Parts: sequence; structure tokens; C-alpha cells
Amino acid sequence: MILPENSHFFNIVLIGMAGAGKSTVGPLLAERLKYRFVDTDDLIVDARSTSLQQLLDSLGLDRFRALEEQTLLALNVKAHVIATGGSAVYCRAGMEHLHDMGLIVWLDVSLSVLEARVGNLSSRGLVNPGGGSFAELYQQRFELYRQYADLRIDCTGIGVERIVEEIVERTGDRLSK
Repeated sequence: MILPENSHFFNIVLIGMAGAGKSTVGPLLAERLKYRFVDTDDLIVDARSTSLQQLLDSLGLDRFRALEEQTLLALNVKAHVIATGGSAVYCRAGMEHLHDMGLIVWLDVSLSVLEARVGNLSSRGLVNPGGGSFAELYQQRFELYRQYADLRIDCTGIGVERIVEEIVERTGDRLSK
């Protein structure tokens, strides 16, 4: 994707599947840019003092998604790297709000790598509306990630530091504080 020449961004928003590395890349990218870092999953967990899986189990899918959207809509920050939960792309209003606040970067990781990283799905706190396999969830979300991304980073075979450098290189001097 080619970013418009005169576009300036106040935040970088990371999207991608569980296991894509948003919570790993985010803090390193924030440090590199001298931004602050926030993880929306952590905001949800901290506000409720329980795990994502426990919240999903107790609230159910619809109420959890509403809570996630409420969390996204409540964000009002500048000079932040924001790591979203993998299911944030189900929240249209939340994604539009994030787009208004910054550049949306999709960390695109192959299904085989994601499956190896994620492990036990039953305790991960994955929003899975169809209840299908992880591969089916990946296919379902793939189009949403592509739809919302301003910038796609192919993370195949590259380390975290290189991912950070690629984001910095591709955004150039268009980051504003």
C-alpha cells in the first residue's frame, strides 16, 4: 500500500490476529518513535480485573464485543502506538474512530506461524463468532484486516526489530506529535 504523500498521523494502530506480535512490536515501536504504548486488551482486563477468557465466558460474545467497542471509542490519545485485540476489526465504529486517530498497520503473519504461537485456544480469550477452527477464524478476519489497514507489513520470516524498522521506514516523516 502506498500512503498519500501529505498524510500525517498522530498514532499508529496495530491490528492482526492473536499471535501476530502486536503486543511485542508495539512497545518496541513506541520506544523507537518516542511514543507511548497502550494495549486495548490490557485496558479491558485492567478495568474488569479479570482475564479476557473469563470476561468472554461471563459476558458472552455480544456483550464482550460491545465492551471492546466501548474501549476503542473511549481512546483519545496522541503520540501512541496502540495494539488492538485481534477481534477489534469486528467493531466498525471503533475501527473508524481508530482510523481518525492514526495510521492502521496490519501485522500480517501466516496461518502456520500463528497456529504455532497461539497454542491453547480455549484459554486465549479469542472472539470466534462462528465457533469454527482457528484457520476458519483467520480466513474470516483476513478480509477485515485488509479492509481497515492503511499499511500492511508482511511479517513472514522477519524478526521484531525488522518489523519495527519497516514501519518506521514506510511511515517516514509523516508521524506528528
